[in-house]
Amino acid sequence: MKATSTRRRITDRVMFALMGLAIVLAVVPLGSILVEVVVKGVGAIHGLSFFTQSPPGDATSAGGGLANAIVGTLMMVTIASAVFIPIGILGGVYLVEFGRGTILARAVRFFSEVMTGLPSIVFGIFAYAAIVKVMGRFSALAGAAAIGLIMWPLVVRVSEEILSRVPSPVKEASLALGIPKWRTVLRVVLPTAAAGLTTGSMLAIARAAGETAPLLFTVLGSQFISFRVDQPISALPIAIYNGATSAYAAQVQRAWAGALTLITIVLVLTLVARFVAARRSV
Repeated sequence: MKATSTRRRITDRVMFALMGLAIVLAVVPLGSILVEVVVKGVGAIHGLSFFTQSPPGDATSAGGGLANAIVGTLMMVTIASAVFIPIGILGGVYLVEFGRGTILARAVRFFSEVMTGLPSIVFGIFAYAAIVKVMGRFSALAGAAAIGLIMWPLVVRVSEEILSRVPSPVKEASLALGIPKWRTVLRVVLPTAAAGLTTGSMLAIARAAGETAPLLFTVLGSQFISFRVDQPISALPIAIYNGATSAYAAQVQRAWAGALTLITIVLVLTLVARFVAARRSV
């Protein structure tokens, strides 16, 4: 009995040490990347002009900013989120509450799983063929559609997982009071799962907002600030890509600043969404 207890303690300590090692191996590379981006990104941001001005016309000139890319990213993420996140959550609701065992539910689950594993460039090519070719021009609308298609399967899978964890007694109590199922889902199930749904949606936004390949096929890029969804527009991933591959130090510096800005935007959106979800769940 004593030998068994000793063996269990040793096993517990070994597994705890291995878990700690795994955490270190995961956190240290991520931390080093974040530190590198922060150090070089902060050094490349010279005042508020970085957020209010477009890049200078001369590639060798220092100064200027990425206001055009920031506006483009926020526009496309907002449009994609407004359209594809509700569709993804509705897909999760259907899979959990209304579509158990149906052919349509199996099809939705199959396509969401397949789309989750597709390279992001595939969505860019699809948006190019379906929107850019039809409209005859690159546009923010095509870019929003491309990143929205990246977000949709992630939101569906996360929504299905979160909604399936809502306790059955909570739903049964509502149904026992004679409340229709659709209203139970709307007023009971979704508020209960709000925090998880918000987290899943923000993960999808974080994944899609940093994609570069789909935007190269859809928005092309622009040196000017534009608020039109039917015209070419810039985005932070494109600005980062162009700057990082440039031979000019000024553009490389702006690329570091753009990477820091993109990380900050995603972080702020995540914190705000978590705060709103926490207030709603109280």
